[in-house]
Amino acid sequence: MENQVQQKKTIFSGIQPSGTLTIGNYIGALRNFALLQDDYNCIYCVVDMHAITVRQDAAQLRKRCLEVAATYMACGLDPKKNIIYCQSHVSGHAELSWILNCFTYMGELQRMTQYKDKAAKHADNINAGLFTYPVLMAADILLYQADLVPIGADQKQHLELTRDIAQRFNGVYGDVFTVPEGYFGKIGSRIMSLQEPTRKMSKSDPDDCYIAILDPEDAIRRKIKRAVTDSDGEIRFDPENKPGVSNLLSIIAAMSNSSIEETVSKLQGQGYGSLKNYCTEVVLDTLRPIQAEHAKLMADKAYLQSVLMENAERANAIATRTLRKVQKKIGFAERIKK
Repeated sequence: MENQVQQKKTIFSGIQPSGTLTIGNYIGALRNFALLQDDYNCIYCVVDMHAITVRQDAAQLRKRCLEVAATYMACGLDPKKNIIYCQSHVSGHAELSWILNCFTYMGELQRMTQYKDKAAKHADNINAGLFTYPVLMAADILLYQADLVPIGADQKQHLELTRDIAQRFNGVYGDVFTVPEGYFGKIGSRIMSLQEPTRKMSKSDPDDCYIAILDPEDAIRRKIKRAVTDSDGEIRFDPENKPGVSNLLSIIAAMSNSSIEETVSKLQGQGYGSLKNYCTEVVLDTLRPIQAEHAKLMADKAYLQSVLMENAERANAIATRTLRKVQKKIGFAERIKK
């Protein structure tokens, strides 16, 4: 049995507690995570250290860390099968990040698209952490010898840098780090903004552009009712010419576990009012049990805290093995075992 556990590949992923999780996060990531927990060693991190590259309200950040952990669990992740923890609770993230900074080139970091985007958005706070953010991300992944990292198109550049850093370090010191691959789930769609359906749905957009996992029912109904469609009137899947309608069809198909073809066929001959009504009911049916479980978990903060503490200990045990190996390779003085 132990050998079977050891042979499982490791998946690592992290979500920032700096904003609201959307149905795009659910469809593209959270729902799929629950399908992986029996076949992989899964490590899911609430990346609170990443969040502070932008100024945060301390009380809100603490609350959001619990909310993200509760959302992971409400979406079906078992904290005994998965490791769900806060990044700041495992000091190895920061320790390995510093070491990897010394194996990362300035030019590589200057090319990072997300650094350019965030620097433009936060021109009054272009801090060093924002610049070295991708190195901490690399440390997050390499610390656990992750084989696979679930990513979207906007994270490919960061994963490539992680791979480059790992290969550079291995080239000097031998086979120290597992070089991770991207994991692309079999189920999922790219969910777009309700108001600008040519852009990906993002929690940083204005409120009416996205549906949050924890949005109340009246807000969900209002947002879908106001979603952009077109003047054509025909329900068909055509992302290039009918992005708004196609986006609603994608949401329905993903959340009802049906194909786009089945969804279009079911709505054939009907108008956009029927499309939006059907989309609304499918979204509500999916989110109601998640929201109920989330509320139950948030009402027992002592339990949530205990889960995070226990899982941080599990994460720390794995992280420490990698960190000690790295420290020995680069020549840090040996630590006296207590």
